[in-house]
Amino acid sequence: MQSLVSTNWLENHLGSPDLVILDASLHLPMAARDPRQEYAETRIPGARFLNLRSLTNRYSDVPAALPTRAQFDARMGALGVSPASRIIIYDNSDLRTAARAWFIFRLFGVKEFAILDGGLQKWLAESRPIASGLDESSPPSAFSSSGGTGSISYKQDMLANLATQENKVVDARDARRFRGDGADFRPDVASGHIPKSSNLPYDAVLAADGTFLPSDQLRSVFAEAGIAFERPVITTCGGGVTACVLLFAMDLIGQDGTLYDGSWSEWGADPTLAVETGPASGDGA
Repeated sequence: MQSLVSTNWLENHLGSPDLVILDASLHLPMAARDPRQEYAETRIPGARFLNLRSLTNRYSDVPAALPTRAQFDARMGALGVSPASRIIIYDNSDLRTAARAWFIFRLFGVKEFAILDGGLQKWLAESRPIASGLDESSPPSAFSSSGGTGSISYKQDMLANLATQENKVVDARDARRFRGDGADFRPDVASGHIPKSSNLPYDAVLAADGTFLPSDQLRSVFAEAGIAFERPVITTCGGGVTACVLLFAMDLIGQDGTLYDGSWSEWGADPTLAVETGPASGDGA
């Protein structure tokens, strides 16, 4: 299965017995939106609510850390997902949170899964079939993951990189937050960015309808942001979510990267760490 499927493809495959559709919507606190309630009101037929927030390791010191394998397997089993399932992930979020789910699924070795290009917004704009109510018809199953790909960076890795600059750090937040124009919305979190980072807002890799840009345009977007892939790339953002949008876009053009999972919610909360404000001061390589 390709990593990205169209709304037309999904409508043509609705009802396939091995197909599992998961709503991976999540929103920032200031959006004042309840993703579970919205899912219950309007969802793609057959979709189950992933509850992306449940796929975090609450025992970690890292804010909203990635889940452990055991936590991931337990959630998949509770949703009735089997290792033989073909999984389509979508969201109804301005943050394109399906990309975070993609990173997690890939990390734990799920083979047959893809993102719905354009998400629920595009699906609704095209007047495709919808349903309402919680879909809880699938009985729990035994789910056991293995293998996986994807790399994670931690605070100590980012500290080491300040000195070596072996990796290119790319921040997916909007330019205002990257520059530090005003206070961060998280309490006790500094404004600005990790020193020598580059800035590529995640929505720059998306078209007006929320779909991912074609490969040639994606390459141009990264190049214009000074990202030449001459060094390994680490993506960061506010909380490890929109950084995954950049990682997914990179995957579409055959490039790999690493996620700084703690991102700015961890770095900016530590007053001992260096912070830069203003435009990017990286070397552009």
